[in-house]
Amino acid sequence: MRLLALPDRRITRDGVVVIKAQEHRTQDLNRAAALARLDELVESVSVTRKPRVATRPTRASNTRRLESKTRRGEIKAGRGRIDD
Repeated sequence: MRLLALPDRRITRDGVVVIKAQEHRTQDLNRAAALARLDELVESVSVTRKPRVATRPTRASNTRRLESKTRRGEIKAGRGRIDD
């Protein structure tokens, strides 16, 4: 299911995986190269990623973020026209 769900142009709408190999002069070597690439594609999908655990930012990082936003806002406010 994960292989068919890949946004890959080598997979058709019907679920057929099309792999071309033309780098060698013989059909046997090209077939072996295509099978190796198919194995590589299947292997890349077979690894399951562990789900991300949502965490909250620390208070210090939140404070740093807000201070940098304040500093940046002051810089931008200083660019305006000066009225006497």
